[in-house]
Amino acid sequence: MTTTSLPRPGGELDLTLVRKEPLAEGVVRLGLARPSGERLPEWSPGAHIDLVLGPDLVRQYSLCGDPGDASLLQVAVLREPEGRGGSRYVHDTLAEGDTVRVSGPRNHFPLVDSPRYLFIAGGIGITPVLPMITAAERRGADWRLVYGGRSRDTMAFAGQLARAHPHRVEVCPQDESGLLDLDGLLGSPATDTLIYCCGPEPLLHEVERRSASWPEGTLHIERFTPKVRLDDVPSASFEVELSRSGITVTVPPDKTVLQSVEEAGVQVLSSCQEGTCGTCETAVLDGVVDHRDSLLTTAEQACNDTMFICVSRAACPRLVLDL
Repeated sequence: MTTTSLPRPGGELDLTLVRKEPLAEGVVRLGLARPSGERLPEWSPGAHIDLVLGPDLVRQYSLCGDPGDASLLQVAVLREPEGRGGSRYVHDTLAEGDTVRVSGPRNHFPLVDSPRYLFIAGGIGITPVLPMITAAERRGADWRLVYGGRSRDTMAFAGQLARAHPHRVEVCPQDESGLLDLDGLLGSPATDTLIYCCGPEPLLHEVERRSASWPEGTLHIERFTPKVRLDDVPSASFEVELSRSGITVTVPPDKTVLQSVEEAGVQVLSSCQEGTCGTCETAVLDGVVDHRDSLLTTAEQACNDTMFICVSRAACPRLVLDL
């Protein structure tokens, strides 16, 4: 079992679970507030928080409420029977009135200004899209949502969205209409439209493939699972110099940078251990990175100024990190 590093000072809040309600088959919504009723941290569409459910049980969930409501943080959690235990704990153990430790918010999926948006969501991937739709409406942007899922009963917020925006929202349950028509959606590139997509990996892979001819920077994706199977990628030893700590460590093939750094006594905030949450992002001062995360774009990777040390490695003999 992997361990989770201690969060940075001031990065956590103890909130009260004031609301727990079913939204769809296998999906519950949690509402979290300060016991004192004080304002919560500001956040923007696409942000997520970490729920610290136990010493080795930290999970990330997209915020799906209104960024303008400073009294409540809301997330929706899908029960995943084959998952690592976080969703089962949320569904089976958490109860209204419980205290929940929260870290964040952080945002690696921000909504960039655009005159037009195409939102594509699959299943629980609808959660980060909800506040994006609210923001697009407030900005006066043109937008369209295509929302797929196994069946209507499993699609959280589907009825609410269809009623509120009947001419902009297309709900596509697979048992009624089959798979999403991605060729129809993405077959003709547009120069004034940004694509935002969140959902299961097969959907993300197909959206990436079919939007390859669109202008660079058009597609924005958030993943819940790693894009690369780390055990299938060869690794080699390399050195990492920690500039602020004055320590140099050797990272062997069977350990991550994060593990090696922590063994040297330098604590780094981390969570997913899979390169999907962005918690362990670290500035790179020198060297070339072998990026293995599921967050950075190709252009961002090419800058070599940041890395996620839970998965990414060195593509050179020595890295210098701002740690």
